[in-house]
Amino acid sequence: MIEKGKIISGRYEIIKSIGEGGMANVYVGYDTILNRKVAIKVLRGDLANDEKFVRRFQREALSASSLSHPNIVEMYDVGEDDGIYYIIMEYIEGKTLKQLIKKRGSITLSEAIDIMLQLTDGITQAHDSYIIHRDLKPQNILIKDDGTIKITDFGIAVALNSTQLTQTNSVMGSVHYIPPEQASGKGSTIRSDIYAMGILFYELLTGSLPFRGDNAVEIALKQMHDPIPSVRKKNPSIPQSVENIILKATAKNPKNRYADAKEMHADLLTALNEDRIDEPRLIFKYPEHDGEEKIVVKKKTEPTKPAEKQEEKKEEEPVATKLEEDEDKSIKKSNRIILILMSIFAGIVLLGAILLVLIPKFTEIPDVKVPDVSKLSVVEAEEKLKSVGFEVAIETEKEASEEVEKGKVIKTNPSAGRSIKKGTTITIYESLGEQVYEMEDFKGENYIEVQTILETVHKLKVNIEKKDVDDIDKYDEQEIIDQDKPVGTKLVEGDEVTLYIPNIIDGYPDFVEDGWTADEVQSFCDKYGVRLKIEYEETLQYSEGMVISQSRTPDSPIVKGATIKIKVAIAPTATTDPLEPTEDSVINDLLPQ
Repeated sequence: MIEKGKIISGRYEIIKSIGEGGMANVYVGYDTILNRKVAIKVLRGDLANDEKFVRRFQREALSASSLSHPNIVEMYDVGEDDGIYYIIMEYIEGKTLKQLIKKRGSITLSEAIDIMLQLTDGITQAHDSYIIHRDLKPQNILIKDDGTIKITDFGIAVALNSTQLTQTNSVMGSVHYIPPEQASGKGSTIRSDIYAMGILFYELLTGSLPFRGDNAVEIALKQMHDPIPSVRKKNPSIPQSVENIILKATAKNPKNRYADAKEMHADLLTALNEDRIDEPRLIFKYPEHDGEEKIVVKKKTEPTKPAEKQEEKKEEEPVATKLEEDEDKSIKKSNRIILILMSIFAGIVLLGAILLVLIPKFTEIPDVKVPDVSKLSVVEAEEKLKSVGFEVAIETEKEASEEVEKGKVIKTNPSAGRSIKKGTTITIYESLGEQVYEMEDFKGENYIEVQTILETVHKLKVNIEKKDVDDIDKYDEQEIIDQDKPVGTKLVEGDEVTLYIPNIIDGYPDFVEDGWTADEVQSFCDKYGVRLKIEYEETLQYSEGMVISQSRTPDSPIVKGATIKIKVAIAPTATTDPLEPTEDSVINDLLPQ
């Protein structure tokens, strides 16, 4: 947690905490330069040293910053300050859809459709930009008082055309909203977001979730196998056309869902048309459960009752003779049981001794040296490793290499030459070749965005330096004006790049101490694109026209478009009573004659 009042990067002041998540905490903040409230998302301190989480956090900024839509929260800034990784976002006054549902229960049909139209419109923009949200749920959708929704939290969003950031099949997002293919561990597609929107639409109309369980596994199994409950059974006034939208969006087989958010949006637009309200219930084109194993339960057969034994009639014997025979039988039976038990015990002891000696010899796994498979193809390496008795990991680890050509093996883990047990799983490291990046022309771009991309995606070391310019009015303070590497320069991971930004004055002068006049301040503000507001104060302590105070402290950053207020001295107005002594006369009387 960050304490209230802390200033991040000399600009963003923490006001209060408004939420804590698994990866980041969110605060209400204040932008002291642009004088506005902002939302500040900060990577949790315990994760700031983990490169994987830092990259995922920065990926959120990169994903969302490319989106501009009235139903998507706007991204303002991203950076790092003394180990604090932060994202500055648009601050929305309102509540989440989850809070609205908890407060009101189900939402009216017209309201629900309006919300879904905004949601599908915003997600269409994301999908058109090749971005899957993957964590759509009411907790990540804000609603303003005027009914406008804002989609937020692209923390686990994935760029469809990014090869480096999509190599994962882990099931992410909230289990109540994930589609069957994600619950079973497969990757996400555009239709994964469609499924989540269908569940959300169901929740808006009914006020409850379709699938519940005691744990995440139970809910995930229901997502995979159970049909979604009918909304019309809960509320018969809901038209069949609306239920069909939910059925199509939440189909188990992705082939039966909408192809994209745009198609779902179009269906929502006409859902309440008279010619559609009583349309037939949707029938899926493709089977919902392809290739599922059918479990056949065999009926238990009743055990047959043994045939009743007929008692044989025996001739009566004298009582004494019968007692003697019974006693002899009892003694013989006891001796027989004792002999059997002793034999069994002796056999067990002997067998145990044999097993203790022989089992280790039979089960001992021999040590085998790991062969050197470097510079072989992956297929050849697998065959060689398996031929000597090792298992091979299904997925190869991929690394850049200047020495080994792309597709060939760099090394193995455990490494070549080690003696390890036969049957051990070996991981192959496959070469990506020399990962070459060709330098682009970044002149005119924002240096923060360019630095983030070069460092996180291309693994380059970026230096930022200031450079003097002839005309400071031509440039923004964050604009790249030059670069040390020409366009087309080939770079590899770890290479250094220097970006130059204009050496614009660092901060505001001290207008009061330096004796500035209002006209001089106005010229300064015109030069740097700053808006000036002037207030006047009667005083004898300063000469008329001199600046006596300023709203922005000396040396604070100058941002184009910002506003600064100054107070300027004017002479006091003369008193209307000639007999009453003026301030000047009182001062003159006190002075030595």
